[in-house]
Amino acid sequence: MSAPLYPDRPTATHYDAVIVGGAIIGSSIAWFLSSNPDFNGSLLVIERDPSYEFASTSRTNSCVRQQFSTEINIRISQFTAEYVKNFKEYMGGESEVPDLVLDAFGYMYLADNETFAAHLRTNQKLQAALGAGTKIYTPDEILAAYPFYHIDDLILGSHNLKDEGYFEGSTMFEWWRRSARKKGAEYIHNEAIDIQLNAAGNRAEAVTLSTGEKVSCGTLINAAGPRAAQFASLANIPLPIEPRKRFTWIFSAEKPLDRPLPLTIDPSGIHIRQYGKNDYMAGSPPNSDPAAPFDDFEEDHNLWQEHVWPIIAARVPQFEAIRVTSSWAGHYAYNRLDHNAVLGPHTEIDNFVFANGFSGHGLQQSPAVGRGIAELVLYGRYRTLDLSDFSYQRIEESRPLLETAII
Repeated sequence: MSAPLYPDRPTATHYDAVIVGGAIIGSSIAWFLSSNPDFNGSLLVIERDPSYEFASTSRTNSCVRQQFSTEINIRISQFTAEYVKNFKEYMGGESEVPDLVLDAFGYMYLADNETFAAHLRTNQKLQAALGAGTKIYTPDEILAAYPFYHIDDLILGSHNLKDEGYFEGSTMFEWWRRSARKKGAEYIHNEAIDIQLNAAGNRAEAVTLSTGEKVSCGTLINAAGPRAAQFASLANIPLPIEPRKRFTWIFSAEKPLDRPLPLTIDPSGIHIRQYGKNDYMAGSPPNSDPAAPFDDFEEDHNLWQEHVWPIIAARVPQFEAIRVTSSWAGHYAYNRLDHNAVLGPHTEIDNFVFANGFSGHGLQQSPAVGRGIAELVLYGRYRTLDLSDFSYQRIEESRPLLETAII
């Protein structure tokens, strides 16, 4: 992404809403808020790195799935699919807005043990009841549909070809950001380094910028990605979110597959998928998965050679002869409690709003989250999709929102 030219200082000393973090989540909120005819206030977005070079948004795999184990996550993804397929209309129908395409090659979860197979069967029933196209495949059915897989160790697969796959998240992000600014949202290249609370300690009154200005706010929204806990700590708010490294490789095969490769979640935890017409993508966590320093994007080439490649070649024998063409490391904003987002107001500081901790789901959940947080700011409640299951209260109570379909 080319670096947009944001000014480094705000034009005012007060804004009705201040968003800290201007990547996919912050820009979604900014767009849904600024485009709502009921919003006639001022909006500031503070972004510490306008190049977005190391943002989770820029290092995403850019896919959406409905194969979750909780109704709310499924509903969120269904809205994303609807939004992507009708992007031009949602953006106002202007002729210059591009159409987005959802390349529905689907996700294929593979189970090699009865415990995980039981989870997939249970999840499929819920997903199907909510309108998803998920089907359970026997090993023979997997092989009939995708003859390139090695299936001897498998019990079953779970696959959905309806509204599940890749879309151009970068285009969606660019248009949200561009359109929000056009509608009056002010983006600056700066960093919030302090939060001032009122005397009672129940409202965030202002943030101090790294350039020294103090900006007061009606609502303060934390959309700081992997740095969310760092920002929340400025108001003495504990948040169990930290950066976790995830690795991605793009590769070509000497003998390409004869049909699109679903986003395949191997029992090892490694995933592979189609990447364009002739290439493929693989993703993996590190062998050990501690919190990563904010600036640690170093790749682990031994992981590919000694762990990832042997596993994907065993699952798809045609991948024994491949060539890596590019690779990168990125960060999940990882919620240690339950790998789900934290959304909505703080329990005591009622104008401090969370949009954090997506644990790898941020891009695919951004349309529903932007819409929902904008509703909270404007109306004090969710009007469309109720996102209250993701409240901060569950963090305080150590009450996980359990999700078994984690990648």
